[in-house]
Amino acid sequence: MRERAGLTARAAASLIGSNYMQQSHVESGRSGISEERIRRLAAHCACEDGAYVDALVAMATERGKGWWEKYRGIVAPSGLGLAELEHHAERIRTFQVAHIPGLLQTGDHMRAAFRYVLPEGLEKDLEDYVAFRQHRQQIIDDSHATPYEAVIHEAALRIRVGGRKATRAQLKRILEQSELSHVSVRVLPFASEDFAGAGHSMLYVHGRVQQLDTVQLDTAHGGEFLDAEPLLTQYRRRYDQVVGAALEPGRSREFIAHVLQEL
Repeated sequence: MRERAGLTARAAASLIGSNYMQQSHVESGRSGISEERIRRLAAHCACEDGAYVDALVAMATERGKGWWEKYRGIVAPSGLGLAELEHHAERIRTFQVAHIPGLLQTGDHMRAAFRYVLPEGLEKDLEDYVAFRQHRQQIIDDSHATPYEAVIHEAALRIRVGGRKATRAQLKRILEQSELSHVSVRVLPFASEDFAGAGHSMLYVHGRVQQLDTVQLDTAHGGEFLDAEPLLTQYRRRYDQVVGAALEPGRSREFIAHVLQEL
């Protein structure tokens, strides 16, 4: 907001009765900010988008009060950030090439996946990681569920994470979740001739206003978050291309059921 207004962080801090160091901490997400200061900053920046300002205020006033805070010091900061993003989301869309989306995973699938990536010293925290991810799943399970769309590559469906029994249970869960009115699951089969973007998994989280949209990418060192509008535009286009190459939800359920029968 202040960059679009041509203000430096030091100037913005002065206008709202703060200081440069505090302003820096706020903008990097390390410190909170009051509703009064957000609205004063918006006024100084001539921001007349009331929905945008209200969304920022809502995020600021809820800061530090989310359920994920009890996992601070256990789960990586990027994981906590993801849970907070999902909490504020109006809609969530994901495309996964080699992994079942986290919000659709069974407990046994999670345990097998976490054992593969967790360093030996963190094995004791395994159940906390599982509980954290299961709590995240409530965002699409509760009575005020967030609209959710997942495109899953056939490769992810066929990788036997945790063995045959666990994989069968995982496919059954995906089928069950796909029947929910607010959940859409599509399969991108190996046979698709309209897909050439292997490796471009993503999570696109729609904020309360488009300025607060965020893309999350998984990396070997944790989640990476992107929010620059040119990048968001690029990932929205890429996601639409993936959807265009995937099967319709009904055919996708049939495809998953067929993979399940083969196990």
